[in-house]
Amino acid sequence: MFNEVYDVIVVGGGHAGSEAAAAAANMESKTLLITMNLQNIAQMSCNPAMGGIAKGQIVREIDALGGYSGIVSDTSAIQFKMLNKSKGPAMWSPRVQSDRMRFAEDWRLMLEGTPNLDFYQEMVSGLIVENHKVVGVKTSLGIEVRAKSVVLTNGTFLNGLIHIGDKNFGGGRAGERAATGITEQLVNLGFESGRMKTGTPPRVDGRSLDFSKMVEQPGDEHPEKFSYLDTTQPLKEQRSCHMTHTSELVHDLLREGFDRSPMFNGRIQSVGPRYCPSIEDKINRFADKNSHQLFVEPEGWKTCEYYINGFSTSLPEDVQFKALRSVVGFENVKFFRPGYAIEYDYFPPTQLKHTLETKLVEGLYFAGQINGTTGYEEAASQGLMAGINASLKVQEKDAFTLQRDEAYIGVLIDDLITKGTEEPYRMFTSRAEYRTLLRQDNADFRLTPKGYNLGLASEKRLKRMEEKQSKSDAFVQFFRETSVTPDEANPILESKNSAPVKQQDKMFKLYARPNITIDDVRQFESVEQYIQANNLDTEVIEQTEIQVKYAGYIEKEKNNADKLNRLENLKIPAGFDYSKLKSMSIEARQKLTKIQPVTISQASRISGVNPNDISVLLVYLGR
Repeated sequence: MFNEVYDVIVVGGGHAGSEAAAAAANMESKTLLITMNLQNIAQMSCNPAMGGIAKGQIVREIDALGGYSGIVSDTSAIQFKMLNKSKGPAMWSPRVQSDRMRFAEDWRLMLEGTPNLDFYQEMVSGLIVENHKVVGVKTSLGIEVRAKSVVLTNGTFLNGLIHIGDKNFGGGRAGERAATGITEQLVNLGFESGRMKTGTPPRVDGRSLDFSKMVEQPGDEHPEKFSYLDTTQPLKEQRSCHMTHTSELVHDLLREGFDRSPMFNGRIQSVGPRYCPSIEDKINRFADKNSHQLFVEPEGWKTCEYYINGFSTSLPEDVQFKALRSVVGFENVKFFRPGYAIEYDYFPPTQLKHTLETKLVEGLYFAGQINGTTGYEEAASQGLMAGINASLKVQEKDAFTLQRDEAYIGVLIDDLITKGTEEPYRMFTSRAEYRTLLRQDNADFRLTPKGYNLGLASEKRLKRMEEKQSKSDAFVQFFRETSVTPDEANPILESKNSAPVKQQDKMFKLYARPNITIDDVRQFESVEQYIQANNLDTEVIEQTEIQVKYAGYIEKEKNNADKLNRLENLKIPAGFDYSKLKSMSIEARQKLTKIQPVTISQASRISGVNPNDISVLLVYLGR
């Protein structure tokens, strides 16, 4: 049936698998995507949204490299918000509410329009491994498909177990069976595995809700978009979300079911996401709080189905229903389906290289929740990187990795393979020490040239980025070179309660003041003339404002990154024997032996390795 040998086989068609398949195929590798149900490609298993705090930056990075997530997020969006706009631009994070059905459809159509990509619907039950190298996969029907590399993106399907109250049953998500066989084989090959948990809230009938009792949450007045390409457009109309709250009565009703909760009666042993806890976990951990926010999110443009963000639960369905009916606006609620928790297998990511290739089996890559992460965006970025590197390996080209000062994707992967994770990993801006450099607005400057060199980002995309960069650089230079007199400047400064100037000064210095905005400086005739003459769009103007106002912070962070990157250039020989370093702590020797860092910088980030241990290593390598 499959006579040819594929360059790359991608197992699983979620967000990680979809990006992996697209990347490999677009890099001209003959690619096969095998998934259990082709109708559910890129299914939004949990909330119908993309982006958010730090996650929005990841989607922008995927798009800048030439991935598909940003484009699909735009074409299927029903609402756009730029979060954290009251803070500095390093914190700004785009987020869209998505049409769940359109999102999956657009993803499938984009994949079907991608050359070099084949599809097959079946469960992969095992790998074909010869001499510590993967050479294909086996399906549940006994079919063998040969390949030069394999990317596993199994999501929550590996031995998935769904919990609703005191009931549990096998499944990868509601209505779909679990995947079996792969975990057991990988453990036999020497891999370490673990269990994690995640959950999802009830879906309800919007026709049964009273939105007049809730607080409307509209999108931005001037919505933006994710993709840097001009093939997608910002929304002209949007659907609102709504907000309501739980109460002490709701909490009491939920507590009545705690003895039947798999979280509290011992049925669930695994660790769930710290930053997205279930409603019963929130009540238990934050007993002093008598209410929690609930966001009521539409699932699409036309459907009446709603997602209750903040009410993730595995309590019995009768308890869920009774409690939710006591929430303001939900007095007559009708369920489409109850919430549930799901346990699944994952593999601690310290068993991976920076390329996401496994250390034990050559040509085998892991991406997504199999690595202990949570979230569509984190999964998609890993899929993109695994697909890129699987393709490069087959083509016998150098691997592609991103440093911590180059992308949130670089932070994510470095955190995973260096520190590991014992709970579902979620990206936050606070995880990135160079977040002033890693903004959502400049992901194209940072990554599009790299995507172009890989063959993923088109020449059109590159030229668009270069034009934006040259225009914003020139506009910054205009402010550096153009002077204004006190007579011109002071009326504007005084209107903003900003100290007046006594002599002619450069416009850059005035514009850099925290309370002076682009609208203020546009009152200078020369600025407005420059904008009109050079046909500057909002992207260029925003980029210029950030470069002016945060020039000092950006320069300082660049210098810090350059210093630390010198340690990135200090390589540690492959297979280095740390047992020789007797003056190093035992814990450090054990951790370094297990993780086998590639550079001194990576070694310094391993938990349990202290500066003295690094000094010992540097002295030894210096010999």
